[in-house]
Amino acid sequence: MLDIQTKTFNQLNTTELYDLLQLRSEVFVVEQDCVYQDIDGKDQKALHILGYKDEKLVAYTRVFHPGDYFEEASIGRVVVKENQRQYGFGYDIMKTSIEAINKHYKTSVIRISAQTYLKTFYNNLGFKEVGEEYLEDGIPHINMLKI
Repeated sequence: MLDIQTKTFNQLNTTELYDLLQLRSEVFVVEQDCVYQDIDGKDQKALHILGYKDEKLVAYTRVFHPGDYFEEASIGRVVVKENQRQYGFGYDIMKTSIEAINKHYKTSVIRISAQTYLKTFYNNLGFKEVGEEYLEDGIPHINMLKI
């Protein structure tokens, strides 16, 4: 079971910020062997959804108000620590992220830029593919929309 917290950038303490940047780097840069600029100046606008197991950060997303990233509300940087993926924490953190958008932004329309190999995962959460596959930082992605 995850202990999930939702915080604005200014509510994050330095340990939480360090932990979320470390988890994102661990998965997106090291595990996926993708050199890209993770610290992109958008964290300050995002709501941060942090999932803890035994007081360790194991799952994370950031969510955006409509117009701050895409025209629609959006969820990004969806990540679960590699040795924790068998527990369904991806679904837990995404469901909480969707609920946070509904509650804080009063909308249910959400756009994501999904890694293509995760289409089924996002389909199971109600997202549908929109448009053609494209490369982002050398990794195949597809836009997906939840209405």
